[in-house]
Amino acid sequence: MTVLVVSKVPAALRGRLTRWMIQLRPGVFVGTMSHRVRERLWARTCIAVRGGWALILVSAPTEQGFELRLHGEAPIALEDFDGLWLVKRRISL
Repeated sequence: MTVLVVSKVPAALRGRLTRWMIQLRPGVFVGTMSHRVRERLWARTCIAVRGGWALILVSAPTEQGFELRLHGEAPIALEDFDGLWLVKRRISL
């Protein structure tokens, strides 16, 4: 299973994502696809973000059962702490 979250992205990107995934809420997409399709979709998403951000969560054989990747200027930061993904909120002053 794959979960893709986008924010502040062009409407065309959201439309393209709905071809492959179900949009649960604005900017939250869920789907099951092959590794090849997922990697190509992620690459195209990273190109189309333009000022927004995207996060992908993919099923993986890890302790938590998933891997995370982040692209763009997100209000969070990801850290791999001994094999566990931790999410840190960025504080803006």
